[in-house]
Amino acid sequence: MQFPSTLQLSIENFIQKYGLSHLKAARKDLSERYRIGKQKQELMQSELHRIAYLLTRMPATFAAISEVLKRVKIEAPHLSITSLLDLGAGPGTASWAAKLAFDQLTDICLLEQDSQLIKMGKELMEADSLFTSSPPRWQMADMTSTLLVEPSDMVIFSYSIGELPINSLSSIIEQVWQLTKGALVIVEPGTPKGFERIRLARIKLIELGCFFLAPCPHQNSCPMANGDWCHFSTRLARSSSHRLLKEGELGYEDEKFSYLVATKKQLASTKMRILRPPLKRSGHVHLKLCTAKGVQTPVISKKEKALYQRAKKANLGDPFSFDSADHDLE
Repeated sequence: MQFPSTLQLSIENFIQKYGLSHLKAARKDLSERYRIGKQKQELMQSELHRIAYLLTRMPATFAAISEVLKRVKIEAPHLSITSLLDLGAGPGTASWAAKLAFDQLTDICLLEQDSQLIKMGKELMEADSLFTSSPPRWQMADMTSTLLVEPSDMVIFSYSIGELPINSLSSIIEQVWQLTKGALVIVEPGTPKGFERIRLARIKLIELGCFFLAPCPHQNSCPMANGDWCHFSTRLARSSSHRLLKEGELGYEDEKFSYLVATKKQLASTKMRILRPPLKRSGHVHLKLCTAKGVQTPVISKKEKALYQRAKKANLGDPFSFDSADHDLE
């Protein structure tokens, strides 16, 4: 996944007035705040923190959201997205990903409670021709309050429901679902904590009568148990400044994420989802699948020519199907 070059150049402009040592210190402090679970209003205490976030976290969250939206387009190719509501928008990462994913998207509304992130997000968008014809609307708002906005075709919570009070999550999801005309997208870090927030949102959405587009292939209770969690991964290229700030040698990093896409109408026909990278061995492939009957682990043999070829080409997160009655389960 490649971060937009024009966006990267605009972000680089923010770092001109600070030295690399100051930005490295801010990045390390920000990472520590994430590690101990600080809320967003406690995470970014200075402009240095915000710039460090733009350089090191914005590309990763952009990559994860882009991967999710790519999945939406694959599994619901006729879903029309002309309007977007970006909740807990930060610097507008999800809006960038959505604008690049959906050609017809012209109406974007971003809600964020950090005024400085709004200021930075506006500057980034105003510097790019992608948003010239239809400038997004920014609004300072607290997600726990009544949201005074119009419903949109797509609503996105990107790396933001984890910042909401756990006892308010159910009522927030209910309000947001009322603002969703087509699809609600939730993306969180691919950690047990991030997945648990998504699981709680999923329970509420089932109660509200939604349909799941991805990754869930069913409306039943989530089958993940015993400390396991549903998460996926995408690889993104690092800029030189990204590598310098994170003191990394590799030209890429992998971002793990959990996600959920709920729709107002039934759009998907996926019966099973690959939950882990397939283990491809000589003459057989081991799969871990989420199904309506729970988690299943078939072993696909080379003797089953067509099915074996599909299994060999399959990747983490792909839909898959097979007749479980005819296969060995580990």
